[in-house]
Amino acid sequence: MAFNQVRQRRLSDDIVERLEAMILEGTLKAGERLPAERVLAEQFGVSRPSLREAIQKLVAKGLLVSRQGGGNYVAQSLGSTFSDPLLHLLESNPEAQRDLLEFRHTLEGSCAYYAALRATEVDHQRLTSAFETLQACYQRNDKVSEEEGAADASFHLAIAEASHNTVLLHTIRGLFDLLKHNVVTNIGGMYAQRTETREQLMSQHRELYDAIMQGRAEEAREISHRHISYVREVLEEAQDEVRRLERAQRRLGV
Repeated sequence: MAFNQVRQRRLSDDIVERLEAMILEGTLKAGERLPAERVLAEQFGVSRPSLREAIQKLVAKGLLVSRQGGGNYVAQSLGSTFSDPLLHLLESNPEAQRDLLEFRHTLEGSCAYYAALRATEVDHQRLTSAFETLQACYQRNDKVSEEEGAADASFHLAIAEASHNTVLLHTIRGLFDLLKHNVVTNIGGMYAQRTETREQLMSQHRELYDAIMQGRAEEAREISHRHISYVREVLEEAQDEVRRLERAQRRLGV
């Protein structure tokens, strides 16, 4: 009987595995610069040649980008689920907006459910910070702003991080810009449509935050579903009003 030789695992492969895990779990984010090679080698307890070999392997895989004299970065493309032209189409098409809300209904409900089950103390701290930032935006601004859109998206991203599901996390991260612009585009119209919208959204986000913090998983998912359903309801109401106005203007020849 013939036996194949056992190949000794290279140290660089262990480093690759560690860095890949950090990227997958979201510890290293798209576009983020890695620490200097000297610092990273010390943190991992490895030699700089082994670290450099691991980085070269990750560059070849498309996970890292090395810039001459500028360090090593997680590939920016890892943080984008959609291309910029497609993002523009999704932002400007009313039917695509509806599809996005349906997608969010399923995705964010799952994130909330698993976050309530799995969030650690560190996750609670991050979620609290994101929630307080969002509440401060609600209280500080009378009109929707880019700041509020970013805070809203960041709150939902913090929930995805607390879910400890890497697929959910990277999907939400890939949609971050789209979610942020979606909030700015839609919420302004919602505020104009119903005067109570700001208070409703503040209340819904607080209920969602409390349910996750207290580990009430089923309730967290249900609150998330109600939140998206409310947004969809108000937007459809506003779109119906716009269509009625357009019909009336056509009848008048305006």
